[in-house]
Amino acid sequence: MATAYIGLGSNLGERLSLLKRSLELLQQQYPLSISMISPLYETEPVGGPLQGLYLNACAAIKTALSPVLLLRAMQEVEIKLGRVRTKRWGPRTLDLDLLLYDTLIMHTPTLILPHPRMTERLFVLSPLSDIAPDLVIPGTRKTVSEFKAGLDSAGVKLYKENWA
Repeated sequence: MATAYIGLGSNLGERLSLLKRSLELLQQQYPLSISMISPLYETEPVGGPLQGLYLNACAAIKTALSPVLLLRAMQEVEIKLGRVRTKRWGPRTLDLDLLLYDTLIMHTPTLILPHPRMTERLFVLSPLSDIAPDLVIPGTRKTVSEFKAGLDSAGVKLYKENWA
């Protein structure tokens, strides 16, 4: 079984309900189990058009799925919960990102691991540091906490501790 970390986000519709439902669907329909879930953060959007605030979290999962099949499962859940891809970095009902998969480093047309912008985004690093602060990002010699410490904390605030 591999350990993977996923990022969750939503800024359209019933944000909290969509995030909860996405975790339920992943566990019900695919061979994986969620081992840890971070607190929930409310965050300002980064890039893209003018849009509302996001709810963001991270989860650690155990799975026998390959990284590509895990990504496909996550995309299927996004679609089931109403995700329509229209504008890059635009508002969305649900965004599930595969951040890390064990210590794997890969670069394909459909998947890059570790996630290429995760170390620049506090909305990823804040929840990830709650569940894996000492995790070294593959290809670097720095931990999640070290990357987080280098970023400005503006625009990211704790929303709810226990939510899932």
